[in-house]
Amino acid sequence: MTVRGSDEFYMKKAIALAKRAFALGEVPVGCVIVQGDRIVARGFNRRNTRKTTLAHAEIAAIDKASKKLGDWRLEGCTLYVTLEPCQMCAGAIVQSRIDRVVIGAMNPKAGCAGSILNLLQMQEFNHQVERTTGVLEEECRELLQDFFKDLRFRLKTEKGR
Repeated sequence: MTVRGSDEFYMKKAIALAKRAFALGEVPVGCVIVQGDRIVARGFNRRNTRKTTLAHAEIAAIDKASKKLGDWRLEGCTLYVTLEPCQMCAGAIVQSRIDRVVIGAMNPKAGCAGSILNLLQMQEFNHQVERTTGVLEEECRELLQDFFKDLRFRLKTEKGR
């Protein structure tokens, strides 16, 4: 795992987006896509808000980056995400030809960038993605833990009414 100097800078941007998701009552996952030294797209979870499985942070950011850059191929881009991608998002990352993914916290229950599977680096696919993990991991993990702690409290309180 090689952490580059700018990785923490861009992960902080993704964390800020995850906090926006948290404020909406969404699982706090944020994502930015960088080309060169500029952010070309941002996304955060909105599954509950938009009532669709597809409203993951990574999918939103990939869609915006493709529109902004005018191509579905996002070669030369790095995706920063606060939580390890699921199978849908990992597949979209491979399909979009993103060069590199930087992950904050791993997801041992649903992660497909190394925890359960590593779809990003399967030799059977025509594209593999460089992967860096553990960037601002503690901050990313704590944000998720706080969210689920609050959620359990809210559910318990509602059940007690």
